[in-house]
Amino acid sequence: MEIVVLILMGIGGLMLVAGNIWFLVEMFRTSILWGLGGLFVPFVTLIWLVLHWDQGAKPFGLSILGAVVCILTAIFGQGYL
Repeated sequence: MEIVVLILMGIGGLMLVAGNIWFLVEMFRTSILWGLGGLFVPFVTLIWLVLHWDQGAKPFGLSILGAVVCILTAIFGQGYL
């Protein structure tokens, strides 16, 4: 069972990282200043997401889904690691 927990955590982590990278790429496609702001200034990503929901919804959803997979795996797989 430990293998299943580790695999699910890995999948969730990869989804989270891929979503965040995709999100940052979309920010840079909008403008170099948006991309740099997303890298270095807190809360710029949230502002960009609100203003550009059509571009950011899918990468944001992938990140959230990855986080949910990691959290649920950590909760339910607690006794196996």
